[in-house]
This record gives sequence, C-alpha cells and structure tokens, in this order.
Amino acid sequence: MKIRIAKFIADSGVTSRRGAEQMIAEGRVLVNGEVIKTPVHFVDTNDEIKIDGEKVVSRQDTRVYAFHKPIDTVTTTRDPRGRNTIYDVLPREYHNLRYVGRLDYKTTGLLLMTNDGLLARKLTLPNSDIPRVYIADVVGTNMSRLDKARQGATVDGIKYRPMKIEIMPDKRLRITVTEGKKNEIRIVLKHCGLPVRTLHRIMYGPVSIKNIPTGKIVELDEKTIDALIKSSL
Repeated sequence: MKIRIAKFIADSGVTSRRGAEQMIAEGRVLVNGEVIKTPVHFVDTNDEIKIDGEKVVSRQDTRVYAFHKPIDTVTTTRDPRGRNTIYDVLPREYHNLRYVGRLDYKTTGLLLMTNDGLLARKLTLPNSDIPRVYIADVVGTNMSRLDKARQGATVDGIKYRPMKIEIMPDKRLRITVTEGKKNEIRIVLKHCGLPVRTLHRIMYGPVSIKNIPTGKIVELDEKTIDALIKSSL
C-alpha cells in the first residue's frame, strides 16, 4: 500500500512528519533518483527514498546492535596507521553496519551499530541530547576540581556542556554527557587536573552494555530500538 512520503519518512524514525515536509521543501529528498518537491507524493517499500544521499530504511527493516568495543581498536573502516579497527574484530557478516558516533582507540565499551545511515547520523547530533554514560578511572585525588567539568568548561576555545559526575565508592567516576564532542571527557578532565587513565562506556540512551562480553555484538529488540529513537526526538 502506498502512503505519503512524509509519513513514510516519519515512520522510519528519521524525523517527524513536519521535519520530513521541511526536508522535501529544501530539495533534500529523492525518490528513485528524482528530487521530490511536494509532500503529496505516494511511495511504498518498492521505491528507493534517499535523504542527503542516504537511503531511508523502512522501520521494519531497521537493525540496531550493541557492540562491546575492545581496547586498542579504531572506530573506522580503515586506519592509515595500520592499527586494528572495530571491523577487524567484528565477524564479516556485520561489516556493512554503520557505527553510531565513535569511541577512541583506548576507550572501551558500548558502541551502537546499525544498517540505517540516517538513524546513525540522527543519534549523534548534538541537539539530540541523548545521554551517554561512562565509567572513568582518573589520575589524582582532588575531586573538588571536577566542579569545572560540572559547570561546563572551555578548553582551547571550545565550549563543553556541563557533565554530570558521580564519585563511586571505589573512587572511579560515573560521567554522563549529552553532546558527544570528540574526546570531550578526556579533554575536560585533563583540563581539571584529573587525566583519564581508563574510560569505558556503559550506556547510550536507553541501551546498556549489560553483560555483553568484550568483542561481541548483540542485536537489539524492537522495543529497545523504539525507545532509542524516541530518546532522540
């Protein structure tokens, strides 16, 4: 059954129907290779819909996975320095998946993977405000210095949002951020005089790493995917 293209895009989880109509008005939506200029255009799953060059995946075909990234792996498809990438760890059947954001070479833990490029982009936008939770072990004991990070710090001219930081009984830190700037926790904590020794992500929005072994990947169920999409709206 054919439906209006704006509804198709909204149902895929990319944006709201109003957001889809705006994308159409801006000439960003293609159907079967042609720019669509009106939301009064009907499509079905046999049509190829692209936004900004990325194919829109229908909601029932969207797959999202939780991957436990090991240390000393780069979040990229190929590293010019010859270091191991996440795709050297992942089984070949998952090599077509997109990663959602990045974890740096030394950071371990939860990395989301998906077959939906538009969803991957949406989940990493700063205005999505999706909380990412990390456990950090730092060098130093003067925890009063963390107030700089809690208030929002500016380092080398770059502003970082306030971080929620809890000191755990073992003196490790539970840190929640919502912006996702490159290496923000390492940069800000070093600025506070508490450089990071180890960093491990345990949550991305409603998704938890739980008991996933290092180097393993697990597909999320539909309920969790829906919760993840709603967390970015």
